[in-house]
Amino acid sequence: MSSTGELRHTALDALHRSLGATMTDFAGWDMPLRYGSERDEHNAVRTKAGLFDLSHMGEITVTGPQAAALLDYALVGNIGGVKPGRARYTMICRADGGILDDLIVYRLAETEYMVVANASNAQVVLDALAERSAGFDAEVRDDRDAYALIAVQGPQSPGILKSLTDADLDGLKYYAGLPGTVAGVPALIARTGYTGEDGFELFVKPEHAVELWQALTKAGEGAGLVPCGLSCRDTLRLEAGMPLYGHELSTSLTPFDAGLGRVVKFEKEGDFVGREALREAAARAEQNPPRVLVGLVAEGRRVPRAGYAVVAGGEVIGEVTSGAPSPTLGRPIAMAYVDAAHAAPGTTGVGVDIRGSHEPYEVVALPFYKRQK
Repeated sequence: MSSTGELRHTALDALHRSLGATMTDFAGWDMPLRYGSERDEHNAVRTKAGLFDLSHMGEITVTGPQAAALLDYALVGNIGGVKPGRARYTMICRADGGILDDLIVYRLAETEYMVVANASNAQVVLDALAERSAGFDAEVRDDRDAYALIAVQGPQSPGILKSLTDADLDGLKYYAGLPGTVAGVPALIARTGYTGEDGFELFVKPEHAVELWQALTKAGEGAGLVPCGLSCRDTLRLEAGMPLYGHELSTSLTPFDAGLGRVVKFEKEGDFVGREALREAAARAEQNPPRVLVGLVAEGRRVPRAGYAVVAGGEVIGEVTSGAPSPTLGRPIAMAYVDAAHAAPGTTGVGVDIRGSHEPYEVVALPFYKRQK
């Protein structure tokens, strides 16, 4: 929300409305939920390409001689080990180990980083980084208004983008970024995304957003590119087994509780916020496995929702964190935290309590969907 309590609008707001988008309040931003059929948008990303406005994400720039040292202290990952031009998925935790947010950190130059936070947590992350910067020769800058973010995702996205840039896309690895121009617009071109498909996220100045969106739309006409809203972004990330803050991640969980202990780098030099609590969480997880994040596939047609109980033998053994119909699988799916005893793929007798009825579900390994390389 803005300081006046009104919804914030991205630089593409008028364009979304001209395309007939259904808009929704998402983390204080007025964002496109869908333009037409969310199933068609989802399938376009899986088979061709989709275009997303992600300008609600929170960009925070960290610069200065001790930028790497600050981020190594403030975050759980080894950020100093990221080479310029590369990116890393990581988390910021509280002193007690609870997850404040999951992040992507791009190293733009030797002493310059861009931290990308979830829209709902951007202020929390900004405040935490500013507070943790005390004593470091580094500056934390709120750059949320400095960028619009447009993503093109799907198997046709490399071809579409190649027609608009002379940047070396073939040499751009997954989780890397390089400066370039796209349709004449200066951009940070990142090979990242939240759909399970190959794709790119383009960070540009807000005043260039409309021009870039229109150029991508025109370039993608023959390739089946369609504009996509937040609704299909959610079903795409769910199929790809990607966590969403507020669902699979929260302050009440440590990365080890979430099955993402691999992002915590105890081997890095120096202290970092949450180190001791996370050591204890890691030891606890080894001794007494916490609930495990698993996939559930419905045998019937009823759709599970976040908060629904997972049951077995009349006992509650877990809770659904995200659920939706899967356009790719053709059945409802869910992610859920369940007791370790019921977490093995193929475990039988597991159900979801949907309004008093125990609907049968199959336990599967995540992700539900993995693209063909």
